[in-house]
Amino acid sequence: MPPREGIYGLLAEFNTPGELVEATEAAYAAGYRRMECYTPYPVEEAATALHFHRTRVPLVCLVGGLMGLITAFGMETWINVWAYPLNIGGRPLFSWPAFIIPAYEWTILFSGLAAAFGMMALNGLPQLYHPVFNAANFRSGATTDKFFLCLEAADPQFSPAGTRAFLEQFPAVSVVEVDH
Repeated sequence: MPPREGIYGLLAEFNTPGELVEATEAAYAAGYRRMECYTPYPVEEAATALHFHRTRVPLVCLVGGLMGLITAFGMETWINVWAYPLNIGGRPLFSWPAFIIPAYEWTILFSGLAAAFGMMALNGLPQLYHPVFNAANFRSGATTDKFFLCLEAADPQFSPAGTRAFLEQFPAVSVVEVDH
């Protein structure tokens, strides 16, 4: 993928999660929709302020569990009925009550793996590069004690001067321009 040129967005740095949430709510109220919060630990209020409500991870988990259930029942049926039919104790070849415990285990296994890998895929991970990594203040504080709000240039409401003036009305430590 060729490198994109130009501005990615404006990154505002805050000292407390309360300041970040206040700025995020105000940005949403002002019409900004392409924005992201970066925090060193989960801040539920930030997700609420971003109006992040839906996730597809439960659906991925359900589909993975159903695939595990079908795979286990199919494999056990194939083995016991067609591949190696053994008459043990006069039971029928398709003795489905014996299949329940392994099918339950496979359901849990596939569901857990689907949830883990599905979450990573839906989050776009592993992501080795992101434009906010170019900001020096982001590199030094994003994983320790600083809170960041990035308003992306792809937002229709974004204008470099107007967005900068909007972000500077909050008690941000700094507002920096992030390039691609």
